[in-house]
Amino acid sequence: MLAPFFEQSLFDGGSVVRNLLTAFQAGSSVLQGQNGFFQPRVPTPLPWLATGPAQASWYDTAPLKSTLERLCDFDRINARETRDSMRVSVGAVNVATGNFVYFDNRREKLRAEHFMASGALPPAFAPVEIDGQYYWDGGLVSNTPLAEVLSATPRRNTLAFQVDLWSARGAVPDSLDAVAERVKDIQYSSRTRMVTDTLQREQRYRRLLRELLAAMPSAPNDEPPGIRAARELACDKHYNVVHLIYQKQDFDHECKDFEFGATTMQNHWAAGLADIRKTLANQAWLQLPDNGSGFVTHDIHRAG
Repeated sequence: MLAPFFEQSLFDGGSVVRNLLTAFQAGSSVLQGQNGFFQPRVPTPLPWLATGPAQASWYDTAPLKSTLERLCDFDRINARETRDSMRVSVGAVNVATGNFVYFDNRREKLRAEHFMASGALPPAFAPVEIDGQYYWDGGLVSNTPLAEVLSATPRRNTLAFQVDLWSARGAVPDSLDAVAERVKDIQYSSRTRMVTDTLQREQRYRRLLRELLAAMPSAPNDEPPGIRAARELACDKHYNVVHLIYQKQDFDHECKDFEFGATTMQNHWAAGLADIRKTLANQAWLQLPDNGSGFVTHDIHRAG
């Protein structure tokens, strides 16, 4: 570990030194793990030796469980006193079935294990057991439950901030290191625009359906089941999705999914803070849309 002042001085010392520091921090993570997060298994697992699902990984995440239980107020997370209580939804993949699932505090009590499962990326981390089933990182399928949030019922006017740590857009790689990084960008990006394009089309159809039903004579007592089902699908709500997508830095490499050096994290946080400040400065972006579809997206990195 480097002293914080010395590490920051190296990080500010130019691109060559910064890249060397990043490589050093990544190597440290591989060899020593991350304090309060994960640690190497000792002895190192043999790839062909069966150890059981909970040990089938290069690292042990027991420190993460302790960290979550120390820092997170699960009583507050699981509180359901009012209609407007905080909603928390995390995604994971059932290892046995391959199905994507959401753990949601409106349906069940969330524990540290649910959050650990949502970040259990193999083969570095082992699947997490929850109620007799094993789960891996939901990022294997989708990193963010945007579709779950926007499709929730009863439907409400919604302003959603979508945070992506990986950008689906990027340069064509010209080196093996860049290839490995670009693969991760594509694999882990939340496919945000694909999801929002699909939901925008669906919302346009729901609004058209509502207009058609409004033009029909009302006879609720004699309506056939198909018409009643159509009324349940129809919707005139408004949705505004604001994208906050991390943009690649010159010191980012293919190790960025496990490189958590202090200076790197501070740079990420500063980038996020700058993005949200620029976004919030556009007051019109925070309003519900009045277009025909009732759905709009915004992104400062694609504005104009």
